[in-house]
Amino acid sequence: MKSVTEYLTFELPARMSFVNITPQVEAVVRKSGVREGLLLCNAMHITASVFINDDEPGLHEDYKKWLEKLAPFDPSPTRYAHNRTGEDNADAHMKRQVMGREVVVAITNGKLDFGPWEQIFYGEFDGNRPKRVLVKVIGD
Repeated sequence: MKSVTEYLTFELPARMSFVNITPQVEAVVRKSGVREGLLLCNAMHITASVFINDDEPGLHEDYKKWLEKLAPFDPSPTRYAHNRTGEDNADAHMKRQVMGREVVVAITNGKLDFGPWEQIFYGEFDGNRPKRVLVKVIGD
């Protein structure tokens, strides 16, 4: 059995944004030589996310609006107790919780075994600093 680990690094200028990372993840799968196995891909920061969905700009705008309604950005300590610790990103932690930490995708015949329209995305909820994403491929 093979195991390959790589890290992707992102430093996005926007506080909240989504990036399709499918091509980078597919490159790791190809490089691994794994024909049958699993891919684990996860955000290594508690204010970022990795998730699977459609690469449709309108959907991404809808996510931004919806997440902002669920957990509005407010750096003051009045809305969120977390911000009373000197932080200003409580909303980003909550957005990450909703969007998820990781994805697991089957690898079949050397390729990610996606359903129609599925792509892997990195979600940023507290940008302007470098953050890592783990890409781990396991299989034969």
